[in-house]
Amino acid sequence: MKIIIAGAGDVGFHLTRLLANEEHDIVLIDTNKDKLQYASDHLDVVTVRGKSTSHSVLTAANVKEADLLISVTSFEENNLLTALIGKRMGAKKTIARVSNTEFLIDNQKWDMQYLGVDEIISPEALASKEIKRLLQESAITDIFDFERGKLSLIGISIDDGDLLHNKTLEETAHLNPGFNFITVAILRNQETIIPRGDTRFMVNDHVYYIALPDGIERVLKLTGKKRSKIKNIMILGGSKVGFHTAKGLSEKYNVKLIEKSKEKSFELADTLDKTMVISGDGREVELLEEEGIENMDAFIALTGNSETNIISSLVAKNHGVPKTIALVENMDYIHLSQNIGVDTMINKKLIAASFIFRYIREGQVIAITSIHGVDAEILEFVVGKDSKITKKPLKDLQFPKTAIVGGVIRDGKGFITMGDFCFKENDRVVVLSRPECIHKVEGFFK
Repeated sequence: MKIIIAGAGDVGFHLTRLLANEEHDIVLIDTNKDKLQYASDHLDVVTVRGKSTSHSVLTAANVKEADLLISVTSFEENNLLTALIGKRMGAKKTIARVSNTEFLIDNQKWDMQYLGVDEIISPEALASKEIKRLLQESAITDIFDFERGKLSLIGISIDDGDLLHNKTLEETAHLNPGFNFITVAILRNQETIIPRGDTRFMVNDHVYYIALPDGIERVLKLTGKKRSKIKNIMILGGSKVGFHTAKGLSEKYNVKLIEKSKEKSFELADTLDKTMVISGDGREVELLEEEGIENMDAFIALTGNSETNIISSLVAKNHGVPKTIALVENMDYIHLSQNIGVDTMINKKLIAASFIFRYIREGQVIAITSIHGVDAEILEFVVGKDSKITKKPLKDLQFPKTAIVGGVIRDGKGFITMGDFCFKENDRVVVLSRPECIHKVEGFFK
């Protein structure tokens, strides 16, 4: 595909990095010379300097031949206009990043496709949706369900004293007699490990499993984690992400939101009728204690300051809150989350880039998700009639070593795949893959 990306900021750069492994023809547009130079030095892309709303700049990027034009600059007006102009100049499909969620809510009224914008995305709305997903379990730092829980991806940290600690996968195989879960990745000191039989579990490892419903209970038992329901939630910060998160969660949970600005607090209180809004500085431990931080099941820090979010989450953890989530601007911070004690750190730009990435997948991919801090993607494929993966048992397929098949959903039932597993047409296969070998993995399903 020929893809044009307008905006070399965090979203644009990360998206370009993901796509660079796919052998697409990518052109990156930005007005900032240094950002373009950095992208050119690190990625295999063509760069064009200038405004993406300029006819001459889009012409230089050869927009008339573009299969996809993605505008992800910091300004939504610029993104919408870029998409509109690009569409008129011949781009087959356009995606625009927006911050005003009215475009999402009233999408049909606006009829953006008629105007020339095929898809609009909001990093803030996507982040709030991601937070809602992360709150499904307090003992699990990350969870993603396939086919309504027939299979699940879960993330759990290894503590000193756990049954798995300091043992290899091979040594712990007897602890999984029913084969109802499989280890698919380990995050250790910012390094993503695709585990093999001799891989050893260490303290502070963050381990990811694909599990059947009863496998989740087994993993929790092995790691000494206790399952508990989330009921009371405290949100710090009335940002756009904070607002959307509170609005979405207050239908199901008891939500308390703390906002520093008194004026903004009144505005939020008027809009969020099911949320208790507190005006005050959430950095003050005394205020958090007065508002019952020790009674909370989850604490979500969503201010515009990454350091405030991290420190306040640590304070919450110190007061016994089981689940903490912090919004951070710096993508490098995400890898630090488990090491410093915050359960999950999220970056709205990274979430947005991963969301766009799924639009550009080839083959039979029907779902894709990223794991926070892990340099890998979780993909769900449908097996075609003559797919390569149906020709031999899994152990004989020479599947890429930097990818692992986690499980299969067949006729509405989940299975964990061992070496002798044989795939059939219409199987839904869950795979964890490093970005550089996704293309090879797709070849097994075409």
